[in-house]
Amino acid sequence: MAEPAIKSASYQDLLQVPDHLVAEIIHGQLETQPRPGPRHALSSSSLGGELHGPFQRGRGGPGGWWILDEPELHLGPDILVPDLAGWRRERMPSLPETAWFELAPDWICEILSPGAANKDRGLKMPLYAREGIGHLWLIDPDIRTLEAYALQDGHWLLLATLCDAAVVELPPFQAVGFPLDALWAE
Repeated sequence: MAEPAIKSASYQDLLQVPDHLVAEIIHGQLETQPRPGPRHALSSSSLGGELHGPFQRGRGGPGGWWILDEPELHLGPDILVPDLAGWRRERMPSLPETAWFELAPDWICEILSPGAANKDRGLKMPLYAREGIGHLWLIDPDIRTLEAYALQDGHWLLLATLCDAAVVELPPFQAVGFPLDALWAE
């Protein structure tokens, strides 16, 4: 006897998820996880702060980017919510009128947590590569590391792994550095 077909999750299914959870649709399946914990949220907010002035506003840096927290990305059949994403303004001159983005970002950052690291690495990284996102950072606030990847021939190439208080000057944000330990709770 054949197994019954599994119904793919819909956007309506995603909208029914309680607000205290982050919901995504990955390979047709509804995936949920709790909202980020304090160290995770601090790392994400701090990174956004480090990048916003020089790269979004052009204060002390080149500008030319949109840097956003937890954007909802509609990438083909998948709906993903990275911790941070950035679009070059030359590709996306203005923000969309929708509550989501259909244009893949140029850069993604995932802040790893014990409950979501496998999903971020095993499920989402290949989807980001499929969509041609040029740069990906993975930040782990528990072990205080940043892994920077560049997309090369459809595969992720590890550019660098930084830890503790190393200076972050990595693509695509190499124009203005900042200390990695600015992302950790002291």
